[in-house]
Amino acid sequence: MTTTTFDPAAFKTTTREQWQDAADAWHRWGGFVGDWLHEATETMFDLAGLAPGGQVLDIAAGAGEQSLRAARRVGPSGRVLATDIAPELLRRCAQDAAREGLGQVEVLELDGEATDTLPAGTFDAALSRVGLIYFPDRAAALRGAHHALRDGGRFAAVVYSTPEANEFFSVPVRIIRARAGLPAPGPGLPGPFSLGGPGVLADALASAGFEDVEVRTVPSPVRLASAQECVRFQQESFGALHQMMRGLDATERDDVWGEVTRALTAFEGPGGFTGPCEMLVGAGTARH
Repeated sequence: MTTTTFDPAAFKTTTREQWQDAADAWHRWGGFVGDWLHEATETMFDLAGLAPGGQVLDIAAGAGEQSLRAARRVGPSGRVLATDIAPELLRRCAQDAAREGLGQVEVLELDGEATDTLPAGTFDAALSRVGLIYFPDRAAALRGAHHALRDGGRFAAVVYSTPEANEFFSVPVRIIRARAGLPAPGPGLPGPFSLGGPGVLADALASAGFEDVEVRTVPSPVRLASAQECVRFQQESFGALHQMMRGLDATERDDVWGEVTRALTAFEGPGGFTGPCEMLVGAGTARH
C-alpha cells in the first residue's frame, strides 16, 4: 500500500484542472443532477431560509444548477453570488443565468476556503452542495462562510453520509483505491465521505461558530438506465475518481472502469439501475 504525504496546494491545483476539463460534461449532466439531488437541494434551501429578496452565497457552485434554482427562490429583488475554483464551470453558470433572464445571479472565481475575503456580514444565506467535503481546509471554509453571513444568517450544506449508505460511489472508490494502492484518507482530509460519520458534520459546523445546528438525512437513490450509464456519469463528472487514478496508465484505468461496471450491476433490476445514496443536509446560524 502506497503511503503519501498530503499536499493541499497540489490537491487544489489538480482539482481545478480536472473541473476545468470536465466543465462541459458536468454542465450536460446538470439536469440529471438536479433531479437526483432535488430533495436534498430543497432541504438545503429550506434550512438556509431562502426567501424573496435574500442575498445568497453559493460556495463551490460548479455549473450552477442549484445557483439558478436559488435565484428563482429569492426572485429578482434578491441576489445569488455563485463562486467556484474553476472558471469554466462559472462561465456555463453565467450563460444559463443570462439565457433564463436571471439577472440576480453573479459569478466570481473564488477558492471556497477564501470566502473570508468577501465583505463581512453581506449575505443572508450561504450554501454548498457536495463541495465542502473536498476542501483541504474545511474549517477555514466554514469560518469564511460564517464571516460572510450577517448576524442570524444561515449556512447549509449537502454532503454524502457513510460509505455503507452510498454504494453507488463507495464501490468505485473501494475498487479504485485497491487497484491504485491508495490508503484510506486520514481523519480531516478531503474525500467524498469525510463528513458522513455520526456527528462529524454537526461538530464541524459548531466548531466554526455556528449555532442552532441541525442535520437531516435525505435518501437520494441514483436512478439511471443501467450500471454502465452510472459509470459513464462518474467517468465524465466525478473528478475525485480521476484524481485517485492519476497514477495509473490508460490501460489500467480502462480495466478499473470495467471492474467498477461489473460490481455496480448488482444494483440493476427490471426498472434499471438504482444506486444506493444517502445525503446529509447540515445547517447552522451565524452569530456575531
